[in-house]
Amino acid sequence: MQKGIRLNDGHVTYLGLLAKKDGTRRGCLSKKSSDNTKWHTKWFALLQNMLFYFENDSSSRPSGLYLLEGCVCDRSPSPKPSLSAKECLEKQYYFTVNFNHDNQKALELRTEDVKDCDEWVAAITHASYRNLATEHETLMQKYLHLLQIVETEKTVAKQLRQQIEDGEIEIERLKSEIAGLLKDNEKIQSNPTVPPSEDDSEIKKIKKVQSFLRGWMCRRKWKTIIQDYIRSPHAESMRKRNQVVFSMLEAEAEYVQQLHILVNNFLRPLRMAASSKKPPITHDDVSSIFLNSETIMFLHQIFYQGLKARIASWPTLVLADLFDILLPMLNIYQEFVRNHQYSLQILAHCKQNRDFDKLLKQYEAKPDCEERTLETFLTYPMFQIPRYILTLHELLAHTPHEHVERNSLDYAKSKLEELSRIMHDEVSETENIRKNLAIERMIVEGCEVLLDTSQTFVRQGSLIQVPMSEKGKITRGRLGSLSLKKEGERQCFLFSKHLIICTRGSGGKLHLTKNGVVSLIDCTLMEEPEGTDEESKSDKSGQDMEHLDFKIVVEPKDSQSFTVILVASSRQEKSAWTSDISQCIDNIRCNGLMMNAFEENSKVTVPQMIKSDASLYCDDVDIRFSKMMNSCKVLQIRYASVERLLERLTDLRFLSIDFLNTFLHSYRVFTSANVVLDKLITIYKKPISAIPARSLELFFASSQNNKLLYGEPPKSPRASRKFSSPPPLSITKSSSPNRRRKLSLNIPIITGGKALDLAALGCSPNGYATMYSTMSPFSKTSLDINKLYVSSTMANKIPDEAESKTDRPEEASQCKQDMSVREECDNDQTQSDEAETETSPTKSPTTPKNVKCKNSSEFSLFSYNNGMVVSSCRELDNTRSALSAASAFAIATAGANEGTPTKEKYRRMSLASTGFPTDQRNGDKEFIIRRAATNRVLNVLRHWVSKHSQDFESNTDLKMKVISFLEEVIHDPELLTQERKAAANIIRTLTQEDPGDNQITLEEVKQLAEGGKAEPFECHSALEIAEQLTLLDHLVFKVIPYEEFFGQGWMKNDKNEKTPYIMKTTKHFNDISNLIATEILRCDDINTRVAVMEKWVAVADICRCLHNYNAVLEITSSLNRSSVFRLKKTWMKVSKQTKTVIDKLQKLVSSEGRFKNLREALKNCDPPCVPYLGMYLTDLAFIEEGTPNYTEDNLVNFSKMRMISHIIREIRQFQQTAYKIDHQPKVAQYLLDKSYVMDEESLYEASLRIEPKTST
Repeated sequence: MQKGIRLNDGHVTYLGLLAKKDGTRRGCLSKKSSDNTKWHTKWFALLQNMLFYFENDSSSRPSGLYLLEGCVCDRSPSPKPSLSAKECLEKQYYFTVNFNHDNQKALELRTEDVKDCDEWVAAITHASYRNLATEHETLMQKYLHLLQIVETEKTVAKQLRQQIEDGEIEIERLKSEIAGLLKDNEKIQSNPTVPPSEDDSEIKKIKKVQSFLRGWMCRRKWKTIIQDYIRSPHAESMRKRNQVVFSMLEAEAEYVQQLHILVNNFLRPLRMAASSKKPPITHDDVSSIFLNSETIMFLHQIFYQGLKARIASWPTLVLADLFDILLPMLNIYQEFVRNHQYSLQILAHCKQNRDFDKLLKQYEAKPDCEERTLETFLTYPMFQIPRYILTLHELLAHTPHEHVERNSLDYAKSKLEELSRIMHDEVSETENIRKNLAIERMIVEGCEVLLDTSQTFVRQGSLIQVPMSEKGKITRGRLGSLSLKKEGERQCFLFSKHLIICTRGSGGKLHLTKNGVVSLIDCTLMEEPEGTDEESKSDKSGQDMEHLDFKIVVEPKDSQSFTVILVASSRQEKSAWTSDISQCIDNIRCNGLMMNAFEENSKVTVPQMIKSDASLYCDDVDIRFSKMMNSCKVLQIRYASVERLLERLTDLRFLSIDFLNTFLHSYRVFTSANVVLDKLITIYKKPISAIPARSLELFFASSQNNKLLYGEPPKSPRASRKFSSPPPLSITKSSSPNRRRKLSLNIPIITGGKALDLAALGCSPNGYATMYSTMSPFSKTSLDINKLYVSSTMANKIPDEAESKTDRPEEASQCKQDMSVREECDNDQTQSDEAETETSPTKSPTTPKNVKCKNSSEFSLFSYNNGMVVSSCRELDNTRSALSAASAFAIATAGANEGTPTKEKYRRMSLASTGFPTDQRNGDKEFIIRRAATNRVLNVLRHWVSKHSQDFESNTDLKMKVISFLEEVIHDPELLTQERKAAANIIRTLTQEDPGDNQITLEEVKQLAEGGKAEPFECHSALEIAEQLTLLDHLVFKVIPYEEFFGQGWMKNDKNEKTPYIMKTTKHFNDISNLIATEILRCDDINTRVAVMEKWVAVADICRCLHNYNAVLEITSSLNRSSVFRLKKTWMKVSKQTKTVIDKLQKLVSSEGRFKNLREALKNCDPPCVPYLGMYLTDLAFIEEGTPNYTEDNLVNFSKMRMISHIIREIRQFQQTAYKIDHQPKVAQYLLDKSYVMDEESLYEASLRIEPKTST
């Protein structure tokens, strides 16, 4: 049996004492015993590659020796303490020395100082003779190499010095020869008769030497010039220019392929289909949809071939003549651009044919299309010219000013920019059509109303639809039930004319519900529907959903009426929905009212304010219009000054919902909140300033001089369109035997909610209806009321009925009798009426039978009757009243612009002529403006406060200023009841918290995570981690204010100050990604590592089911990091099923095609959802870089603001819907713990330790 290895004990003892005295590293360490149970403190000393340990620092003989040659020293994590352990593991740091032998146990040591631990690890790591020998050999090789270089340089220097000396000697000799030759030449000139000497041969030799010298100097100088040029900025610019051209070639090849698919997969097959026996589309429609598409394809094929020919002649790249070929063909592009909107409209019309729609889906299903729609291919040419402009910008940036192509490229850029501006506007204007078509395509049953291209998309979101009981009452007891939230969840889409209600089916497709297409013109919105007392007493489960529901009463003309009850997730969301729905209803009804005013011929003083106002459709120095109309049938603003935008916001004639939403999103870019608020305050205090100065005279102009003053609108292509917007009123003319004209007035009778009410009109005991005390009375004037009633279910809500009807029965009966008295007039009064009949029409007000008569001192023109519904009104003839037509317009305008009416109907009433003086009529118009201005200010503030509460939460001064102003409005004695209540509702919204949003905040989560030690990854299930990760991601995502999405602040140097929340979102994304990589790489065992990877993949798949696509990208990006991806042995052990899931997830969040698959998934899912923010930031960057905020005339680019607003609208849709996930502090603490998370460099080092690089 072999004996143990013998050592020279004396020499070892000597070395131990030497190490104790002069060792590299000395100190006390705790050493783990051989039985792995206890730790013993020893005094260690390191000498070269030998580690001695003593019992203490005073021991004279070492207790043991470790030879460190070939070992590996690493830091190790702290072990988990046992329950019986008494010693504290805090402030103790461990490291191990591995000897790389299977039977050799590792040496485990620990220290109490992290710095001491790191120094020991570094010292032991370098204590290797082999390493020192390798380093010594390397240094020797470097030394020998440098020595050779020095010797070579000395030799070269010596040769150069010798050459210089030889050159100087040669120069001195040549100078002496030249001097001698000059002397000889002088002698020859002084003595010309002397015959030529034999020195000519010498002169030839001198010239030859001079020639050699000149050539040598020129070559040397030329070499220096070339080297300087290679290093010059000009050469660098030319290299970058070549790179731009190569990138342009690749982009052009891709674009030609897209045009090839458009022509071969759509245009030519549809031409064949149009020639069939039963064509699903006509040849004219094919030509309209694909106008110039084939020609553009041929043009770019030629351009692409020419570009390839230029590349073939590299490095000589001449591109100006190539763009010169393209420029004359731009008229073809211009026709395509101008036809783009019409093309999409024709396509939408053709899709109403189911045969065509089925055929088109077959074409789009071809592999070449890659699930892209025809609308997408039709839009590609719109982006090509801007791409050329960016390429030309880059070329010009790297083209010197003296370059031969500079002027040609400048000219091509200017021409392309002109076309690009047109294209950009066309793309932004047709975005609404493409949005409508995309939503229509998602609905399985189809939705023909969405093929109406005049509709504007407003908003979308998830709401809960409450069913009605058999008796027609709301089942409010089920409002709080979970089953209702699951069964009744609906995906709602609001357009300017319709509300679409759908359910989400399998695969993300939408299905229309019963009565799911709601026409807004037939709707009445009730913001605060009230149940019966019995329901409120018996039903307690719906208390958590109280004040979150609203009701839409739909009364179609050709079918039975029905009611839709919807419940929002929070008060803010409910307020946003109701304000948008009410605004859309007001726009539709006011448009209809104005159309009647245009179509009927009347000479009464009702000016055609919209049609006659050229400032609404003619470009001016401070405003430019697009070809698209907004929801009020007025041209959309393309560019405008800040003053004109504020003027449009407060224009009392109309208020477009799409303009209002865009303005409130983007006003921070070009103005401030204080400026907007000051403008609203000015409008309230000076209502006459709300009507633009250029339009004010139209309002007060007489109808007789209207055409003489303004004539007909210009017959331009834009002006020839039919314009319509909210009008003053609509009046028609009729004739009578006594030459008195009878006028018919269309007035929306608006009651309840926050609208004006005519139902409370009272009458005096003698039967005369009065409006102003200063108004001259008319003889024997009375009111005739027929078939006017109040809904029985709401009658108890009328304030006038607070008193019992039995208290004053005489007055009630007297009122009913007086209302039927006929009018009698003498001849003098009739002549006076006829004298004024051209300018002062009046109307007969209507009064419900239920309303009691009061004295004239108690009479109120407007009163707020919550819940009252005026159901019908018969046209009255031959009646007179002191209420003027202008006052009737005040009621119509104020109601249309304020809040949400409980019910609205267009009624037709007849007007009889009366003899008001001119100043009285102007007084009525001032009353109109005052009421309309008040309602406009309150309406804008309501939208602002309900949709953009962040503006007031972040700006306390602004909030207090609004509250102070509204309190001033409430105390205005001339304010109407419903206006005062509207102001109080806005104050309540500003001052109270939203109980619907009771989700935990991110700050609370972080506070709960502080303190204590986080539990390790193995203690949490994949479902728990996925849920808490989703909760954290949504909390981080939802607090991003929308103003950070303007101006590309996240790409600036001061991005942390400009966009702190976006940067926090980016940091959170990176932290989670680092955490996942750390968990994978901290596992030394390969099977454990595989299990961790598979568990994180399971977390990602659960996050996909939870619609947390941000977490899916966090996990997949972590798996694709170089430190994890390079672990080939680990990946080989991952199961095939897990790899299939990873491929599916990576395909879902791939950036290919501008995140094509992710966008499709977002379109097919219902909130709550956490999208990947980087996708939207890319879209915003493309818009910001392509177009400036201001034009050269310093006009705001409002088309750009509209496009950005649409992106923000989609982001805020996902921000506002919260997850119903319970917070688990332990899991959240683990996800937020960064104490052991490694950085990128440490991760790669750990990866190399796990699987070192293999030598090739």
